[in-house]
Amino acid sequence: MNSMCYRWFLIGFVLLLSACASTVPEDIRKETERVVHIGEARQSPATFRGSEVRWGGTIASVRNERDATLIEIVSRRLDSDGQPYEEDRSEGRFLARAAGFLDPALYSAGREVTVRGRLDGVREEAIGEFRYTFPLVAADHVYLWPKRPPPQPAYPYDPFWYYPWYPWGWPYYQPYYPPPHHH
Repeated sequence: MNSMCYRWFLIGFVLLLSACASTVPEDIRKETERVVHIGEARQSPATFRGSEVRWGGTIASVRNERDATLIEIVSRRLDSDGQPYEEDRSEGRFLARAAGFLDPALYSAGREVTVRGRLDGVREEAIGEFRYTFPLVAADHVYLWPKRPPPQPAYPYDPFWYYPWYPWGWPYYQPYYPPPHHH
């Protein structure tokens, strides 16, 4: 009897621990040894060439080349798992070059992505008619984050709730509220 209880306890404990495991790859969760900011990489690309970075943000565009995919990303700060925060601040944009084909239907504008790789200089391209210097990351790992569910209201509205006396309140009649007594 004791060994049977012990087995069930052990199985339950292992299942509980496995439920706590993260599905985000370790290379995306783990921070780099030295943090390089996008502004630094834009201003002195030779200094930071070859540095390992973990950057992320929102995809602005995706272009497939002959042997690689070029992703233009609007940078965002990352949380402890490496997921970009939903915020309206950005250090700028960067390009990530991933080997092979990434489907633009999946890696579409507006999706969140985190990349890890080495800085490979800068590349000047146009955003509209503005010339912009993009830091270029040779991406070893590209992680497309699942779409976030829409926010739920704090207090859900019940469509079946009905109060016929709104906005005046309940009609209070005599048996419930007798008139005041005068002495």
